[in-house]
Amino acid sequence: MFCGYPITPSTEILAGWAKAADKNKNLIFIQTEDEAAAGFGAIGGILAGKKAWVATAGVGNVIMQDPLSLAEGMRIPIVVYIAQRGGPSTGTVIFSQQEVVLTRKGGNGEGLRIVYSPGNIQELYDYVFKAFDIAWKYYFPVFILSDGYLGKTLGEVAFHQGKAMPSHPIMLNEHRAAAGHSLNLRNCYSLEEELGEVLKKQISDYEKMSEKVVEHEEFYVKDADLLIFAHGSVSQAAKAAIIEARAKGLRVGLFRPLTLSPFPIKESRKVVRGIKKILVVEASLGQFSDIIKSAIFGGTDAKYFEFFKPAEGITPEEILEKIEEYL
Repeated sequence: MFCGYPITPSTEILAGWAKAADKNKNLIFIQTEDEAAAGFGAIGGILAGKKAWVATAGVGNVIMQDPLSLAEGMRIPIVVYIAQRGGPSTGTVIFSQQEVVLTRKGGNGEGLRIVYSPGNIQELYDYVFKAFDIAWKYYFPVFILSDGYLGKTLGEVAFHQGKAMPSHPIMLNEHRAAAGHSLNLRNCYSLEEELGEVLKKQISDYEKMSEKVVEHEEFYVKDADLLIFAHGSVSQAAKAAIIEARAKGLRVGLFRPLTLSPFPIKESRKVVRGIKKILVVEASLGQFSDIIKSAIFGGTDAKYFEFFKPAEGITPEEILEKIEEYL
């Protein structure tokens, strides 16, 4: 089941699903009046036993935070595709990495979400499959943090059909109880202590789950003097720059988190040991860099550099120029 409201650059998801649903009656497509209704509609479908997801971008991501916060609080296994676009507000309909904080933390609450940051269209395809399995296994909202460039890229993808996690009506809680997951169908509490106890259990579940789902990639890091941190489609530009830099004898590598939430903290702290210089590259004004600083705090004496281009594409040539400048 898919619920959505058109907003560039995520509209292709709606259009593609609508065409597929027209041919396959097992698929349900509902175009709602706005993004909030889409989120609540998907939650309703999940409560009734359907696997459901939504797609949005930019200001639509903002509007959808109310139902997504509800999904977090109620442990609803919703899957959300985010196609980042330039902001603030309407901004551009093209590209950015400015929705990192919004997607990781959302509205009021503790940000108990799983956020994947794929770097190419094969990963985009693969992680949508994985998102549904992980959501229904652990009962946390799962996000695919894409962007306008990645979402509109045309290329070859290796199709596959894995064994999917089964769905079931969430209102019938025996499945969740058997798995040890906390069931929470309340959204309003009279006492602080009531909400506090619910949050403690959910935070505990999230922490136990985190080390099982956290993912990252290391690229030429073993002998690197300069280590680049990048995520999403920008990481692909970083890889291309690193290959060129290596051809010139420059020892540079890449650490790429595939999960922005939970973040690979242990792995990032381990990889920076002995590194002389760190360069964070992102298409926003430090939203990703702030995560890195928090993760590696106190674990390295490396010099720290940043290359930001909010809401603009970053080329391998630009990254190579920074590599040569700092090495």
